[in-house]
Amino acid sequence: MNSETNILLIDDDKNSRDVLTSLLTTSGHIVQAVDSAEKALEILKEQSVAIIITDLNLPGASGIDILKWAKENAPDSSVILITGMGSAESAVTAMKEGAFDYITKPLNIKELQIVINKALVNRQLIDENRYLKQQLHGKYNFDKIIGTSLAMQRVFQRMEKICHTDSTILILGESGTGKELVAKAIHFNSPRKDHPFIAINCGAIPSELLESELFGHVRGAFTGAIADKPGKFELANRGTIFLDEISTMPMMLQSKLLRVLQEYEFERVGAGKTLKLNVRVISATNSQLETEVKKGNFREDLFYRLNVIPIQLPSLKERHEDIALLARYFLKKCSEEMSRGNMTITRQALTAMEQYDWPGNVREMENVIERTVALTDGAVIDINDLPTTISKLQLEETLNFPHPKITSEGLDLQQVMITIEKELIEEALRLSAGIKAKAAKLLQMNRTTLVEKIKRLDIT
Repeated sequence: MNSETNILLIDDDKNSRDVLTSLLTTSGHIVQAVDSAEKALEILKEQSVAIIITDLNLPGASGIDILKWAKENAPDSSVILITGMGSAESAVTAMKEGAFDYITKPLNIKELQIVINKALVNRQLIDENRYLKQQLHGKYNFDKIIGTSLAMQRVFQRMEKICHTDSTILILGESGTGKELVAKAIHFNSPRKDHPFIAINCGAIPSELLESELFGHVRGAFTGAIADKPGKFELANRGTIFLDEISTMPMMLQSKLLRVLQEYEFERVGAGKTLKLNVRVISATNSQLETEVKKGNFREDLFYRLNVIPIQLPSLKERHEDIALLARYFLKKCSEEMSRGNMTITRQALTAMEQYDWPGNVREMENVIERTVALTDGAVIDINDLPTTISKLQLEETLNFPHPKITSEGLDLQQVMITIEKELIEEALRLSAGIKAKAAKLLQMNRTTLVEKIKRLDIT
């Protein structure tokens, strides 16, 4: 155990107090000893302690009073009550008020040390659990879903509105758009955040095994079922279950899922007992479920049950202005994970990435950046470091300006330059979502100069 554990000892019996202080100090603990609850409260208001050991009967305020104050104002402190009375009523009262344990006099120092060690282990578990929850909440906070585009702002607004509801959600979008990330962000920002988030890919499990995975089974339900096994729904109780690729679910299981959504109850495979359920269902698909309904591949009534609140995630080519932001985010993330220092990416490389269609969406971009960081020797990623499918998209080709030709009638050079300048400014404004300061930075000019050119060229 920690040799620097702070213990506050409260005992009005000087001999008992001195003996306990000596024994606990010898065991490696730091002990502050006082003879009244009032003195103890002065210390507790100024500093935190890991363990409070207090006599139940004290002059003035009692050990129960100390316990009540600690539970309200110092909940991380474990309170151990000691009394010479040993009455069952006192023990019940102490435990009801939240005491970690209760020990009677004459004290057995070994027993006390065991209780102290248990209290320290319990505190460590609480600290680790709190840290894990903070990490999860941070990892899946909205600001970890990258995007400033109008399309993503609409997604964020909808997520904020539905986080604190229990409504069933259907997330729609192409593969790689971040459907599970959105589902996790909703869960970990909801009242269910302290309960399980269970995800299952319905398309990755053979249909004959999917029912057992979802609803569990009892021993002997089928060949190989040697023991009872809870399903994903049961494991997600009081939390959230995420059903990815819901369109692939067999019709027979669609009927069972519909019952769960209607009645919030289910049966394990092979069991006759109905189990009640308290779970939020979030499903996702990259298919058009309305089309599957028309084809007879998906139940219409189930579709309406799942589609209470739809969230449509845009593809990466539909949020073009987020490409540079995402690229820099993944570059920072991957370079830190690979201990590559503060790597940067050139404007030319970003431009080529912005011209690419990204059929695999955000997932493809993350993979490209990870591979590029791993294979690039220097600290700067240039266009030639990118995969050829992206690097071949040169800026001159993508701007798609008509190459002016001088004919026998001549060429109005000034008008050609005006046309090119106008198209470049319009392209910069599009890439920056209309934010003039960002567009000016792309064009490497002052914002005031850009504003003047916009007015002169009559750009709206």
